[in-house]
Parts: sequence; structure tokens; C-alpha cells
Amino acid sequence: MTAPLASLDIARRLDRLPWSRWHWRVVLALGVAWVLDGLEVTLVGSVGAVLERPDTLGLSAVQVGWSGSLYLAGAIIGALVFGRLSDRLGRKRLFLATLAVYAVATLATAFSTDFAFFALCRFVTGLGIGGEYAAINSAIDELVPARVRGRVNLAINGSFWIGAALGAASSLLLLHPDVLGPVRGWRVGFAMGALLAVAMVLVRRHVPESPRWLLRHGRADEAQRIVADIEAEVAAQHGPLPEVPPVARREHRRAVPDLREVLHVLLRRYRTRSAVALALMLAQAFFYNAIFFSYALVLTRFYGVEDHRVALYIFPFALGNVLGPLLLGPLFDRVGRRRMIALTYGLAGVGLAATGVAFVADVLDARSQALCWSAVFFFASAAASSAYLTVSEVFPLEMRAMAIAIFYAVGTGAGGFAAPLLFGWLVESAQRGQVAIGYGIGSALVIMAGLLALRFGVDAECKPLEDIAPSMDGAHDGPEGAPRNAAARG
Repeated sequence: MTAPLASLDIARRLDRLPWSRWHWRVVLALGVAWVLDGLEVTLVGSVGAVLERPDTLGLSAVQVGWSGSLYLAGAIIGALVFGRLSDRLGRKRLFLATLAVYAVATLATAFSTDFAFFALCRFVTGLGIGGEYAAINSAIDELVPARVRGRVNLAINGSFWIGAALGAASSLLLLHPDVLGPVRGWRVGFAMGALLAVAMVLVRRHVPESPRWLLRHGRADEAQRIVADIEAEVAAQHGPLPEVPPVARREHRRAVPDLREVLHVLLRRYRTRSAVALALMLAQAFFYNAIFFSYALVLTRFYGVEDHRVALYIFPFALGNVLGPLLLGPLFDRVGRRRMIALTYGLAGVGLAATGVAFVADVLDARSQALCWSAVFFFASAAASSAYLTVSEVFPLEMRAMAIAIFYAVGTGAGGFAAPLLFGWLVESAQRGQVAIGYGIGSALVIMAGLLALRFGVDAECKPLEDIAPSMDGAHDGPEGAPRNAAARG
């Protein structure tokens, strides 16, 4: 089935739109996914000790650890399952469904009475969050103009740390004896996350389906209607929009690729891109999980910080993580993807290595250590966000959500499992030199990943998604799937 020529200018029409209230609404409605993840992870970490009390759930330390692992397992499975469905059924259906799954599961968590039910709720919550990553990143890239895609994507991915700060603040407030106290406070914390999700479901109802996705699935009239509505709203704010010259080629409807076709694209057609994406995702996952999951242990074991005060040290850490993508994000569109990915990965690695040296020399206290980590993650947060940006824009639309899901699953599964295990063992040794070895490993991984991106990455800045990764039909492809007339690398 061939779409009418009049529908084939959709990508250019979306990319030429000035930034508007409509774009802000989309970003706020969809970007909350990362805030919710940060809220969940930090809230559970903050109330872990509370859940061990006999007047709450009476969990053991091992059970608290298992609940975190099950959340992570749910996120990986959710990304793969919902990512596949997002390519098949559409972005909108899935970003509504995944948020609903999250809302129901996290609300149910607030009513947990034993470990089994709590663990099940954490697993299902992870399913929803993992599905959010695939559906949301696909939708945002396909709706946001190409010239600002980098900064918007980085800012949204960096908003995880807004959620982390909210989780830390809410735990400090709700668990305080003069407010709700430990027995009821942890339940209210999870219920608040559910209420936020329900509010976002109502907002997301007004975010349209991706016209790019509709066009590739033979629904050209619907895609045209949505783009016309968007243009009318933007023109009402900014005035008449510039005309878009017609496109002299047709798009063909294509079935959702099966797993064999997806693997062919990843391992054959775009094998260099896949190698770079895998390196970026693995390195950032190890780097982040190594520091974040050992954050409290280092503060309590080596600096004598009291358990109930650990949450206070989240705030400077979160500040650096939020400011990095916000301030450095525009440079990914101006200076370019490859250079900025290499720069942020490299500076994060050098910064962590220097912090490791200072840690071994015992020249830091708890406050200066937290500030050093804040500075390091100013760059690391932008670097990690750029890994998600890379995965979401360098593969064809037909399999974009599935590609995000696969690299998220592999990166999070490997880095998320290995890093906490390694650093837990290193911290348990009570030797600063041993912990510094872990910092050195994380530093080396991100520096090598940055160099790979510099050499083999894609110059995707300010380019339409269709030029970065043409359709899987491959009719207009040059080497390794790149358009013959485009500057993008393989």
C-alpha cells in the first residue's frame, strides 16, 4: 500500500516547527517517566531500613536487596515486551498503558503486608517503568524538531535526578516522627507516586500518536490530520509557518519486523552503530550503578555518616546530575554528537579517577566527597543521557522502540548487576585502595566508550530521523544503511 504523496512531507513539517507551548506540553507529559523512576529508586533506598522494622514489613536485608533486583528485572522485561508492542501497536497506546501499569503497581505497594506481595509489586512497577523507556524515547524523538532533539532528549533523561531529589526529600519528611513517622510514612510515599502517575495519564491523553509511526503503518490520512492540528496550534502562537517543499518519493507500508530482521539490522546492517551503542550503554550503566548503589555504604563506612542523614547527601549529587544535561545539552546540537559524547564520557572518567586518588589519599570528608561526586556526575549525567539519545535516533523507525529496549536491557542487566555486586564486595573490604580499584574500572570503561563514539559515532545532530536511519526497505541506502547523500557515519 502506497501513501499519497501529500503525506510524505510530514517529517519536514514537524522538524521546521518553532518551539511552542505544544512542545512544552508534550515534553512535560512524556518526560515524567524518568522522574518517576528516580522517585521509585531513591524512595526504596531511603525506606529500606524502615521496612526492616517489625512494625512495618519486618523484611531482612537480603529481602530488601531482592526487592531491588526484582524491580530491575521487571524493568528489563518490561522494556523488551512493551518496546516490541510500541513498534507494533503505536507509541500512544503504550505510553498510556505503561504509565497505568506503574500507577496501579506502585499504589498496590503502599498496601503491602508481607515480603511476597511487596516483591511482586516492585516487579510489576519495574515492568511499567521499563516499558516507559522504550515508548517514551521513541515518541519524543519522533515529535520534537531535529534541531533541538539532542538538548530535549538529554534534559528529559536527566530528569531522573529530579525524581531522586523528590524521593530523598519525601522520605526525610514523611518518615520524620513529627510528621507521619516510619510506620505510615513509607506507605504514603508510594501512594504519592501513584497519584502523580494518574495525573500524568490524564495529561498524556492529549498527546497525539506519532505521525511518523502512523505513516509507516499506512495511516496517512490520520497522520496528515494530526500534523495539521499541531501546525494550527503552533501557528496560532507564532504566526504563519514557512512552506515545506514537496518530497519526491513515496513511503510504503511495512509490517513490524520480526526478531530475525531486527537482529539482522543490529548485527549486519548497522553493526558499527550497534557496537558503539552497546559500549555507551554498558559503560554508563556500570559507572552509575557502581557509584549510586554504593553511595550510602561509602558515606557510612568511610566517613561515619549516620544512616538517617544519608539522604541529605543525595541533594548535591542530584543537582550535578540535573544541571549537566540542562547546560551541556545544547552543545550536543551545536558542537555535534560525536565530539560531545567523547568529551562528556572522557571528563566523567578523568573526574572519577581523580576522585579515586583523593579518596585513597584520605584528603576528603563526607561533604567534599559528595561535592566531588556532584562535579563528576555533572558530566556523567550528560554522557549517560547521550547514550539513550544515541540508541533512540540511529536505528529505523520500524524497530526504534525495540532497539531502545534491547540496549537498555543489555546495558542495565550487565552493568546494573555487576557494578553493585563488585562495589559491595570492595566496600566490604574496608580498604580505600580496594574501592579505588572499582573507581578505576568505571573510569576506564567510560573513557574507552567515549573514544569509540568519537571514532565511529554518527553525526546525527540537526538531521531528520529519516536521514539518519532510513526505512528498513533499504531502497535508498548507502554503506551500512546511511543515505548516500547524507553526512551521517555508519
